[in-house]
Amino acid sequence: MSAPSRVSHPIRVIYGDTDQMGVVYYANYFRFFEVGRNELCRAREIPYREVEAEGFILPVVEAQARYQEPARYDDLLRLDTWVSSVGRVQLRFDYELYRSADDTLLVSGHTVHACLGEGGRLRRLPDRLRAALLTARGE
Repeated sequence: MSAPSRVSHPIRVIYGDTDQMGVVYYANYFRFFEVGRNELCRAREIPYREVEAEGFILPVVEAQARYQEPARYDDLLRLDTWVSSVGRVQLRFDYELYRSADDTLLVSGHTVHACLGEGGRLRRLPDRLRAALLTARGE
């Protein structure tokens, strides 16, 4: 098995992302993580919109972030996203967010997602999505 394939995406911090101290509000990092997930799926030619159109949703069932340094208004950031595990009905994305100017790691984290079908019932990940994510995982 090779190393997971990372997808990098730039993010510019806008004023609306910050609190009164001019730093990114802690919960907004999870919005950035969502951008990373969408960009990774798009890079693997499986836009999330298509997953939903096939009758599946991937809600977050676990989320974690470790804050090391603050991001500030107008910072240009680089978000690296990768798939660290793919199971039958769950998958995990990992994230590292860097300040582009000095390559400082600001936040690392992960989200775990369950695959649900009609009526909110657990379902196996769709074959096409599972194959694309296993490829991203390096398997």
